[in-house]
Amino acid sequence: MKLIIVESPAKAKALRGFLGREFRAVASMGHIRDLPPKKLGVDVAHQFTPTYHYRRGGKKVAEQIKETAAKASAVYLATDPDREGEAIAWHVLQAIRPVLKGKDVYRITFHEITPEAVKAALKHPSKIDMDLVNAQQARRILDRLVGYQVSPVLWKAVQGRGLSAGRVQTVALRLVVERDRTIENYEPDEYWTLEVELSKIDDERHFRARLVEIDGEEANLKSEAEVERILDALEDADYRVCRIRQEERTRWPYPPYTTSTLQRDAANRLHWNASKTMRVAQQLYEGVTLPGEGAVGLITYMRTDSTDVAESAQQEARDVIDRYWGQAYLPQKPPHYRTKSKVAQEAHEAIRPTSAQRTPRDMREHLSSDQAQLYELIWRRFIASQMKPACYRVTLVDVACAKADADLPYLFRASGKELVFPGFTRVYPVKDRPHRKEDGAAGQDLPPLSEREPLEDHGLFPEQHFTKPPSHFTESSLIKELEKRGIGRPSTYAGIIRTLLKRSYVERKRRKSLEATGLGFVVCDFLVEQFPELFAVGFTAGMEDDLDRIARGDRDWVDVLDEFYEPFEEALGKAETTAEAKPARKKEKKPRPKPKPTGEQCPECGGAVVVRRGKYGRFRGCANFPKCRWTAPVVVGACPKCGGDLVERKGKRGVFWGCSGYPECKYRQSPSDAQPSD
Repeated sequence: MKLIIVESPAKAKALRGFLGREFRAVASMGHIRDLPPKKLGVDVAHQFTPTYHYRRGGKKVAEQIKETAAKASAVYLATDPDREGEAIAWHVLQAIRPVLKGKDVYRITFHEITPEAVKAALKHPSKIDMDLVNAQQARRILDRLVGYQVSPVLWKAVQGRGLSAGRVQTVALRLVVERDRTIENYEPDEYWTLEVELSKIDDERHFRARLVEIDGEEANLKSEAEVERILDALEDADYRVCRIRQEERTRWPYPPYTTSTLQRDAANRLHWNASKTMRVAQQLYEGVTLPGEGAVGLITYMRTDSTDVAESAQQEARDVIDRYWGQAYLPQKPPHYRTKSKVAQEAHEAIRPTSAQRTPRDMREHLSSDQAQLYELIWRRFIASQMKPACYRVTLVDVACAKADADLPYLFRASGKELVFPGFTRVYPVKDRPHRKEDGAAGQDLPPLSEREPLEDHGLFPEQHFTKPPSHFTESSLIKELEKRGIGRPSTYAGIIRTLLKRSYVERKRRKSLEATGLGFVVCDFLVEQFPELFAVGFTAGMEDDLDRIARGDRDWVDVLDEFYEPFEEALGKAETTAEAKPARKKEKKPRPKPKPTGEQCPECGGAVVVRRGKYGRFRGCANFPKCRWTAPVVVGACPKCGGDLVERKGKRGVFWGCSGYPECKYRQSPSDAQPSD
């Protein structure tokens, strides 16, 4: 009998389903050993030697594995193909080593739980990669040193023993806090757009063109006075088509999922948090029982930052595309995607179905609702990644204006977009990208036009705008930012966000934004002030690079920890002195955002009108409050049903736009329907 050791019972069950009687599969239930829960467990003075203890239930599991291993002729350690999996295999090996004398011990890895992948791994066994184990140990020890030594300092400085500091967690909190402060302190800049409504002579079809150039330079209108001068100059002007251009624009398919892009897309399309996404993905990876096949994994390993795809999987995807959509959707050669992540590490594949032949429709009856939704998302993204791009024909119409046969220096532009070939969007629908500024008034159904054709003027429409601050982070955008800056790794993103929420450093707001709490501001400010280098974004990203070098065998893990600890110990001593000298900081309320001017005058006292935020959302009020208590709703446009003011309101389901003529006019809409997200 040969023994295969994996992490989970579901994975063990899947292996038992297609390996013969000569094999037996058992589960370690994840890590069986770890640093002690209530002590530091790291001997800093002796090369950071860790002291490992059995986790709860770990000793019992180890004894059971020992008993089975004693009867086996060979042992295969088949934990996940990453640093964490390598460390689990090493810990299991240390625990059962006394019964392995004279037995062959192998390390095998596979990226999908299928008979072909597992049998191929068994034919090419290897040994435990100690570089990967040491990289995991170094990360674990780093996090323990920071967490167990900085957190007590935090307890003294800020009221509340339930607080914690984390090497990566605190940097993620810093990103959220800095974004929130940017939004709070943002000063909007005024700008204007000017559009003209036009049509062919005696034609009912109207279209708009936007002012894009003045004297050959980009139109950059900053004030109403500037716009008024242009309106005066354009009075009784004639308009004509001066140039028509058509260009084809290509929209290339997205690469197959990595961990971060899966988490982001599941947040945007399924409205799931990162933890739920990874939990359901784990279930799909470990597999389900299918008629005629037994237990089989449905997707490849879901903790990866690679976009590579096996040639056999690409060929299978091409067969599926040819069968359902035809040769027209197949590129000449299978596409290859370059991994964009700065922090890509082990040579994994992208997340994809283990067999493209298993369509979402075929799998639906064998999966739970959540599993079916995520499987369909992964299947569609992978199939789309192997298809031709979408092609659009964009028509750009430049409109010149003249007065008394003399050309004016103003150029207007209108554009329309027509889908020529849907390509990958047949399988993986995507939202239209924001219109380019140089396209003018975009996204219209333009009538057939010819150069030098005169146009009929139906009015000029100036509009005032104010620049907007960046959006608050969501789980999706925070993960994207962490990945872009090289902070954390695929397996850590969900845990980082979960900890920030659990500690009440951030909270979810409407529209699923993540915003720092008063406590989050206080904790972040203290930690960044006392440990400016440790919690710097660049330092944290550099430490991730060092961990990668350890994993590749390019650096010694003790040297990396030694370089880190000397300045850390010095900063820790200063922080302890500061915390003892200063009274504990209390949890503070998050500061309110500054009122934003609208440019209007108060109808009661003549003061400036500003936009404030209250219990029931945004409203307009007099800047002279409390002397003047005039208020009014925020007007966002004209009601398309009755022409009245469309105002911002707040109801049980959040913010919406409704007609000010309610209840006579009951028109309402969601802000997201009118303002696509960035």
